[in-house]
Formats: sequence, structure tokens, C-alpha cells
Amino acid sequence: MNNTSKSEVRTAWMLLLPALIIFAVIAFYPLVSVFYYSMTDKTFASSKPTNFVGLDNYEMLLSMDVFEIPPLKDDNGNIKVDDEGNTVFADPIDILPFDPVAYWEIGTYDIFGKRYTLGATDAEFVTAVKDTVVFSVIAVALELVLGLAFAVTLNSYFKGRGVMRMALLVPWAIPTVVSTKMWAWMFSSQGYGLFNTVAYYLGLTDGQFAFLVEPSLQVPIMIVIDVWKTVPFMALLLLAGLQTIPGDYYEAASIDGASKVRQFFTITLPLLKPAIVVALIFRMLDSLRVFDLFQVLFGSKVFSMSSYTYYKLIEGKEMGYSSASSVMIFLAILLFSLFFIRILGRDQIHGK
Repeated sequence: MNNTSKSEVRTAWMLLLPALIIFAVIAFYPLVSVFYYSMTDKTFASSKPTNFVGLDNYEMLLSMDVFEIPPLKDDNGNIKVDDEGNTVFADPIDILPFDPVAYWEIGTYDIFGKRYTLGATDAEFVTAVKDTVVFSVIAVALELVLGLAFAVTLNSYFKGRGVMRMALLVPWAIPTVVSTKMWAWMFSSQGYGLFNTVAYYLGLTDGQFAFLVEPSLQVPIMIVIDVWKTVPFMALLLLAGLQTIPGDYYEAASIDGASKVRQFFTITLPLLKPAIVVALIFRMLDSLRVFDLFQVLFGSKVFSMSSYTYYKLIEGKEMGYSSASSVMIFLAILLFSLFFIRILGRDQIHGK
């Protein structure tokens, strides 16, 4: 390296140094602090002494086990059956251990005539992880499909395209808290709920069905709300990618007799792959750390990973434990990012 090159390198580092210092202060230091506090029993807003507990917080968060539930027997030792001839099993709460650490039921499953229960030392966190991952995967997949459909439509020439592009932005422009409350009113079981009103006039319900209380509908409802709001964002990202594809490719394909469907799969999708990767990463990162949608719609009734961490910190004052939960969110986001980059190709991020 000659003197000129060394001088340029030194100048570059001097110019970058202020930005690196700011980055270390506002990003690196808090990250290291969270990792440290996750291995302590620190209490939030308290003068209580802090003790180092190692990986105990993580063990409490992640400890799970499967327990077989035995069938109940009568006084003669015979297995009890109900009126329909089905085996009567013990209550899971009587099977789960409570000493030295209590396990709580997550779910019960029948496999090959036997019944098992999945227990965890922190069932709320495990359920929050499951709900967040299910919500993220399904919502992002639907947003990708619908966003791609909108992007392809808006990329073609037709009368009123500009108005349609503006209208598409409306859901994305509405703040999440506002749009969530709007959907909550529509799903309300009171007289003003849109879906209950429609179901009542169609003769499907009595007009007071509790959509938001039914456990099997809670995550699907949040997926619907998130898809409605975020499809425009996905569509805009993909539309930007579509507009970088030269029109000459489609003209040549048409001359060769390729149909529109064949052009889509042989030209559009391969050349749109970098935009798809970026869109998936952005949306998956955003979905995995979702907070406002869960919080506004269900509060402490249904947790996401972020809202669970919030409640542990603010309501429970467990700063060390909530820090461990935050680290798990960070690792989940990191793993999903590496997955997309690995599966879809690192070079696609750079458009190669």
C-alpha cells in the first residue's frame, strides 16, 4: 500500500469515527447491557441488590417437557370410560410437577390412543413465542402473495392507475393503533359490530358472537388486520423492483411466443428475487417484534414476545427476566434473517 492509499484510509477512518462512536453509544452499549442484565435478577425501578444468576432466567423461559397422562381407574382397577365409551384421563394439573420447579400446561394431545400434555415452567412465554411465530409466518406469506398481485397490477398501464396507487396507500398510512381499534369495533359483539351485524342478517349468528374472545379466532383476526394494513407496504417494495426490469425482456419473450404466465415465472420472478428477499426480511423482522397490534387488541390476554417482555418489565418489575426475553426476541430475529439470506441467496440482497 503506497503513501497515498494509507492517507486515504486514515482519512476514511477519521470521517467514520464520529459515526462509529455514536453507533457504539446508542446501539452497542444498550445491547451489551441487555445481555448482561439477562443473567441477573435485577429489579426495575428498585434499590434491591442485583445478583448474578447465570443462565437461570433462560432456563426458566425455555424449560419444557412432555408428560404422559394416565387413564383414571375405578376402585376395582378398571379403566374408566365415559357414556360414549371413551377413556377418561386424569387432569393434566395432577400430572405436572410443582417441585422443585412448577410446570404449567401449554396443550394436551392424543397420540395413538395415549394422552400427553406439554408443560413449561413459563407457559405464557412459550405460548407468546408460538403465537408470534404463527402470526409472522402466515401474515408475511399472505402479504407477499397479495402484495405481488397488487404490484403486478399496478405495474401495468390502465386508466386510473395513479388513483389506485394512492388508494392502496391508505391502510398503510393509518397508524396501527387507530386501525386496530377500528377493526376491534368491527369485530365487536355489541350492536355496532360490522361482522356481527352482517352475520345476523345472514342468519348465521344471533348478532352477539364474541369474535375477540374465541381463542381459536384471536391469532387469525390479528393476521387479517396486519395483512390489510401491510399489503400496501409489500406492494410498494415489489413495485419498485418490477420497475427495474427492462421492458425489452417481455417484448422478446412475446415475439418468441411466451404467454403472460410463462413470462411471469421465467422473467418476472427471477429478476424480482432481490426485491422479494428484502421485502421478506423487512416484514419478518417487523412481525417478530410486533407489539402494538397485540397490545391494543388483547392487552394481557394474548401476548406477543414483545408485549410479554413489556409486561414482565413494567408490571412485574423483573428487569433481569424481561432482558432474557428480549435476548430471545433478538435471537429469533437473527435466525429468521439468516434463514432468508441463506435460503434465498446472499447475493440477491445485493442484486447480483
